Amino acid sequence: MNKEKISPLVAIVGPTAAGKSALGIWLAQKLGGEVVACDSTQMYRGFDIGTAKPTLEERQGVPHHLLDVLEPTDEATAGGYRESAIEVLNGLRERGRLPIFTVGTGLYLRVLLEGLAEVPLRSEPLRDRLRKRAGGKTPGHLHRLLKKLDPATAKKIAPADQQKVLRAVEVCLLTKKPLSELYQEGRKPLEGWRAIKIGLAPVRKMLYEQVHARTDRMLERGWMGEVRELLQSGMPANAKPFEFIGYKELRAVLEAEMDLGEARSAIQQATRRYAKRQTTWFRQEPGVHWLTGFGGDAKVQEQALEWARSQM
Repeated sequence: MNKEKISPLVAIVGPTAAGKSALGIWLAQKLGGEVVACDSTQMYRGFDIGTAKPTLEERQGVPHHLLDVLEPTDEATAGGYRESAIEVLNGLRERGRLPIFTVGTGLYLRVLLEGLAEVPLRSEPLRDRLRKRAGGKTPGHLHRLLKKLDPATAKKIAPADQQKVLRAVEVCLLTKKPLSELYQEGRKPLEGWRAIKIGLAPVRKMLYEQVHARTDRMLERGWMGEVRELLQSGMPANAKPFEFIGYKELRAVLEAEMDLGEARSAIQQATRRYAKRQTTWFRQEPGVHWLTGFGGDAKVQEQALEWARSQM
């Protein structure tokens, strides 16, 4: 492809509560861009406060894409996200607008840029057998099995993330190949775009303080009421978004299984752990220009703008 046809896109990465949305909106205003959310939780309609979707006021008139594009009963997938993001990119190119991705789900960015490997569809019979097998064993059995089948993938998945562990084991058994090996085969990288990656890296202590403060702000904004309305809407109890951090804890409060103080502490702890996992993932992302601080800090914003302009 001719170099003249390659356009820049900006990808802002970093842990939750680091201010990716604030920086994305500010850069969009300065560079003639539009924000493209790259977060599996923000794709779901109705789940707003706990997924930290920027409000209409916070968006300051900057168009946002790939928010509220799924029903709670739909399944968010990396492949589905890639298809939708490419469609958005095509539209932005036609209008001469700069795409600015705010990335909470690192896998989605990687799949967008590098392509998606051909992996088999789910096999419910195999999954049932694996679940039954794990049920009679000590905790962590499937993760130990994954370590034997695919050590590289096992290192990247927490033992507690049962869905990802199950899927990785399933793929290994169906294809007779490690998932990590499959991911290197048959990928079709994104064409016509060049990623400018900016990473936000607040000091950990300050990040955790922000996580705690943001949890309190979310609760003050009516997070509990949002969960109550979702439950009263007739939504299926097993809808995927109810597993998101905060939603399952607040649901437990409404069902009298936990008090609000316990839920608040549990949300903060789970968010800290999630931020740590995100940081680990993004540190492995190649070509990131890291900035120390939060995306809402004026100094960080100017540094990000200077770097982005120098790469265009």
